[in-house]
Amino acid sequence: MAGTIATVLLALVAPTVVELAIGVTSADYFALAVIAFVAVATVLGSSPLRGLASLCLGLYLGLVGTDVLTGQERFTLGIPQLSDGIDVVVVAVALFAVGEALHVASRLRRGAVQVIDHQGSWMTRQDFRRSWAPWLRGTAFGFPLGALPAGGAEIPTFLSYATERKLTKHPEEFGKGAIEGVAGPEAANNAAAAGVLVPLLTLGIPTSATAAIILAAFQGYGIQPGPTLLTTEGPLVWALIASLLIGNAMLLVLNLPLVGLWVKLLRIPRPYLYAGILAFASLGSFAVNADPLDLVLLLLLGLLGFVMRRYGWPVAPAVIGLILGPIAETNLRRALAISNGDLGVLVDTWFSRVVLALAVLALVGPIVLRAVRGPRPSPAELQHADAAADEDETVRSADR
Repeated sequence: MAGTIATVLLALVAPTVVELAIGVTSADYFALAVIAFVAVATVLGSSPLRGLASLCLGLYLGLVGTDVLTGQERFTLGIPQLSDGIDVVVVAVALFAVGEALHVASRLRRGAVQVIDHQGSWMTRQDFRRSWAPWLRGTAFGFPLGALPAGGAEIPTFLSYATERKLTKHPEEFGKGAIEGVAGPEAANNAAAAGVLVPLLTLGIPTSATAAIILAAFQGYGIQPGPTLLTTEGPLVWALIASLLIGNAMLLVLNLPLVGLWVKLLRIPRPYLYAGILAFASLGSFAVNADPLDLVLLLLLGLLGFVMRRYGWPVAPAVIGLILGPIAETNLRRALAISNGDLGVLVDTWFSRVVLALAVLALVGPIVLRAVRGPRPSPAELQHADAAADEDETVRSADR
C-alpha cells in the first residue's frame, strides 16, 4: 500500500521538481551534495564520526582514476586498469556482499537454526484493522522525508516506529511482535524507497545506497540523471516508475503464498550459504570488465568491508561517497572556474545558502545537544544503577 501510494506521488511530483531544478547552478548542486554527505554520514551508523570516516573513504575511492578536467591520473599506483577508476559494482559487491558474508560467518555459533512454523500466510481481519492506519502514517513519514535531498529511509523508519509506539492500544506487545511496530516502519521504508527517486531522477543526487547503485547503472549506459532526464529519456523514466507499481504487485505474489519456502532457506547449511554468496559475488564482479584485477579489488575491499562491520563503521556512506564524490568535485570546480576562483560563488544564491546552513546545522546540532545533555552513561553504569534501584526497592519493601 505504501509503495503504491508513494509511486503515484512520485509520478505527480517529479515533473514539478524538474521545473524547479532547471535553474539550479553548479554551486547549488555542490551544496546539495554536501548536505547529502552530511545526512548519510550522521544518520547512518553508530556515531557521526564513524559515518564521516566511512564517507571520506568513499570519496578517496572516487578520486582514483583520470581527472576529467586535466586528464592526469590520480591514485592509480601505476596500474593501467585503474586509470578508468574503480567500478562501483565491484565496490558495492565487496562492501555489502563479501564484507557482510565474512562478518556474519565470523560470528556464527554452532547449532541448528530454530524455525518457527507459521500458521497460515494471510492476514486476518484484526490484522488489517490494526495495520491500515500505520500504513498511511508510515507513507506520510516516508515519502516526503525520502524525497528530500538529505533524506533516506532511516529517519522516517525510526519516526514511524516511535509514533506507533505512542499511539498503540497494545503497548505491551511492542518488542514482542506487535503488528503496528512492523507495519508502520515497513510502510515508511517502502514509501521512502520511491521518495529517494525524486532527488535521483530530477537532480542526479543519490541519498541512499540503493539510489547510488541505480545512478551507477544509469551512468554505465551514458545516462546522467538531472533536470533534463524527463525530456531526453522520458520513456525510460516512466517505464521505471511503472516497474515500481509492478514490483509492488509482485511482492504480494512472491511473499504471501511462498512465505513458507523463504523461511526454509534458513535451514540451508550456513557454510554452503555463504560460500554460494561469495561465489556469485565473484562471478558478478568479474563479469563487469572481465578483468582479474577486479577480483583482487573485490578481495581487498571485501576485507575492508569486514573490518568496517567489525568495528561499527557504516558501509552506505562509503558507497554514496564513491558515487556522489566525482559529481560534487565536478560542480565545485566548475563553479570556481566560472567565478575565477572566488569562493563566494558557493553562497551566491539563496538556495545554496539555505542548503549549506542546513548541512552545518545537521553536523553541529547533534554535537551541541550532546554537550547540553551531558555524556551518556555507559552500559555498565546503567546496569549498576538498575541494581542499586532494585536493592533500594527491596529495602523499602522490607521496611513496609
